Order: sequence, then structure tokens, then C-alpha cells
Amino acid sequence: MGRAIADYHATGKAAKLRVFSPMFDEDEIPVATLFRSMDDMPALEKEALVAARGRILDVGAGAGCHSLALQAMNKQVTAIDISPLSVATMRERGVLDVCEQDFFALDGQFDTILMLMNGIGIVGTLARFPEFFMQVDRLLASDGQLLCDSSDICYIFEDEDGFIDLTGIEGYYGELTYQMQYKGVKGEPFPWLFVDYETLSEQAQHHGFEAELLARGPHYDYLARITRRS
Repeated sequence: MGRAIADYHATGKAAKLRVFSPMFDEDEIPVATLFRSMDDMPALEKEALVAARGRILDVGAGAGCHSLALQAMNKQVTAIDISPLSVATMRERGVLDVCEQDFFALDGQFDTILMLMNGIGIVGTLARFPEFFMQVDRLLASDGQLLCDSSDICYIFEDEDGFIDLTGIEGYYGELTYQMQYKGVKGEPFPWLFVDYETLSEQAQHHGFEAELLARGPHYDYLARITRRS
């Protein structure tokens, strides 16, 4: 993804960023969408950017579209990504505070953690939620918030009569494995999580937090706020 982002930034175009998963046919991420302005963002993302406050952490910032929108709103934001090419691109695009960093190894204190475009997918599996919430607890200020969007992908298993059949699915149905290819380079497979709101809320409660549903989107997607349980 980093190479695709760098190419698009340099030339205004990129080859196909192909996505493979055992559960889906081959898919493609339109690289241009990673460079969209706030006007072109979905309503859930706009709502999250408006709700972000204080010192903001933009996790998996990619090409920096959310960080740049926050800067335009005169908000303080730190962008992180594990891709050095993404980080270099964000710097060239004008993101003021950006670093190559794994969320789970980050130190600091933030009033808002922002995980958009299903950024919470980095958790990978439900079994990693304890580690995730321990890190959130370390990073969040006392009255801090985590804003994230995700999707309930149960619709994939819906039949013609609207019945959702999860028979034969091992583990949680939102735990996927992805692999990306750009030009001739195919990355290693990695776990990615789509979590329905009810499961996210249960996990938050179990680890000393609480979830609030802020909005639902048009296609099983939602925006949630997570805070420490009082």
C-alpha cells in the first residue's frame, strides 16, 4: 500500500492495489480514495473528525487525508503508519507531525485516538483485544476517547430469504486474512478484523471501557466512541 500511495502522490496515478482473501473474490482498493478531501469523505468519517478533540492520534494514517483535514480545522494531530513510504508521502503532503510507528509499540498521551476506514482492523482477532485495550489505556488521557468505524460483515452470509447462516464458520466471522499485491510485489498475509458494534461493546465492557454508538452508515457500518468506564 505504501508503494501505491507514493506512486499516486508522485504521478497522480497508480497501478491496481489488489486485495486477496480466502473469503472473497479478488478485490481492489482505489488508491485515489486514500487522497480524498473532507468534502468527499463518508458522513461517518466527517462526524468523527468533527468530534475529535485535544491532542489527536491518527492511527494507520495512510496518505494522510484525515490528518490534513484535522489540520485544516486547526486541530493538533499526530499521524502514525507502519509504512515508511506512507510516512514520507504524508510529510511531503504537509502533515506536520508524522512518524513511522506501530500502534502497539507507541508511547504518548492523547485525548482522541482516531481509527477510521476500519482502522480497528489492526486488532486482527478477538483474542488480541486484551492487548489492544491495555495499549488504549496507556495512551488515552484521563478523559480521552477512541473514535472508530467498522462494519458488521454478517451480510456476506445472508441468503436470498434474508437469513444469515454462519454454519461451518470457525471462530468469529469478522476475523479475516488479507494479502495485498501492487505491481509485481505481493505482501505477506495478515489478519484483519471487522467487528460488529455489539461485540465491540462487549469487549470494551470486559476491559474496563464502554462503547457508545454515534451513528450508523448505509451498509452495516457504524461509528463508535469508546471511553473508560466511570
